[in-house]
Amino acid sequence: MDEDDDDDDAMDLGGRAVPTEVVLEVLRRLGPRGVLEAAAVSRAWRDCAARVWRAAEELRLRPAGGGLVAALLPRCAALSRLLLHMQSDVDATMLSCLAFSCSSLETLEITMADKAVNSMTGEELSRLVSEKHSLSSLKIGGCSNLGFINLSSSSLEVLWLSDLCSLSKSVINCPNMSELSLCFAQQSNDCTDLVSLVDGLGHSCPNLRNLHISSVQLSNEAVSALENANLRGLCMLSLILGSKVSDAAVASIVRSCASLDMLDLSGSSISDNGVGMICKAYPHTLSRLLLALCPNITTSGIQAATAQLPLLQLMDCGMSLRSNLQNEKQGAYFGEINGRIRLCPKLPTLKKQPMRQKLIIKHENLKKLSLWGCSAIDALYVKCPELNDLNLNSCTNLHPERLLLQCPNLKNVHVFGCQDMLIGAIRNQVLNEFAAAEPHLPCKRLADGSKRVQLSEFPEKQSPEDKRVIGLRRAGCTIHLDS
Repeated sequence: MDEDDDDDDAMDLGGRAVPTEVVLEVLRRLGPRGVLEAAAVSRAWRDCAARVWRAAEELRLRPAGGGLVAALLPRCAALSRLLLHMQSDVDATMLSCLAFSCSSLETLEITMADKAVNSMTGEELSRLVSEKHSLSSLKIGGCSNLGFINLSSSSLEVLWLSDLCSLSKSVINCPNMSELSLCFAQQSNDCTDLVSLVDGLGHSCPNLRNLHISSVQLSNEAVSALENANLRGLCMLSLILGSKVSDAAVASIVRSCASLDMLDLSGSSISDNGVGMICKAYPHTLSRLLLALCPNITTSGIQAATAQLPLLQLMDCGMSLRSNLQNEKQGAYFGEINGRIRLCPKLPTLKKQPMRQKLIIKHENLKKLSLWGCSAIDALYVKCPELNDLNLNSCTNLHPERLLLQCPNLKNVHVFGCQDMLIGAIRNQVLNEFAAAEPHLPCKRLADGSKRVQLSEFPEKQSPEDKRVIGLRRAGCTIHLDS
């Protein structure tokens, strides 16, 4: 029998008896600070608050100091999931509290506010992991002070560490780990030995299925270490921001990874030949391909990928087809990996692309296509019956009369930074207004030269309230004018 069964079944609130379970339900709906304040009302309220803490399985906090964490965690014996968004620095006191509280903790996430500093060292991280025998998922941001990684755990399955810098040692001995994400700070003086790190993963994490490494120090040698690692079970591979990564690295990936479902080589220097190797290796498995910030890729490579990868559902080529790398304004790159947003402010310094390029994409299963920042495209034809999201942000040279969208299931079109006439043409095409247009409108051949279509009318001037988002009710589509 639970010791709480001996408590009274009702509480006296202003001379009226209220069932204790009702009070408990109210407290469960409050935030942590609300429960703390309720506990200060009376002994009865304090007892109810204690019961809430003892039964809590998940806790989300935005602590401005370690005091709140130190006060709450010892009370939460059943806590299995803890998410902290730190408004203040992470210090040794808070880490000790985490290490010796919540013995049943399975998930721990620590993110940092803008001005907060994570002073956790590699030794402290190792101690934290060793103390948590049931910990299966660990995600920590602001890890610039670790110095080294030496983790050993039989329970850890997911590990995300971001803002890493100059690791002197990298040992991750977690035989049951299935997902690893290591994001390094974008510093040219980073001295982390990525070759040794990748090479050791095969021996210490043989069951790895998802691998994400973000570093400007990525090279062909680091990628080729995947062959020695023998990670044949990889399904998702993301190696981004490595401008030294070329087609030779793609050859290593193809040899070492048998059946990838997702591949992200954004920020690399691979060419159309590398894309061809990807298409030949994964026609029956690849559903997500991200090749943003890859200036050596042309429309031929992109068209080959969509033609030869029938299972493809996501294609991201943002900022790869650019007309002039020197003169264009550098912008942030919005991409995605496992739901996260990445901002990549730098591009590899490579040859510039020809100004006028036409892109023809036909695919039966593609659902999301990103051409953000592809300023070299001046003609675009997309025939994708399942496409629901199209990103054309900053496609500054795309001509309205050279655009044709045959995508009946489009839900979102992103056109931030595009010219008004292009926005009007997209609106008309999504609404199928070409068919209703007057016959005297001028005609133009499609981008592929196959037939002639009528030009869209110049869009009417928008009112200020319509400037950010245009809702297209008849087609169920939204055109987004903001970033």
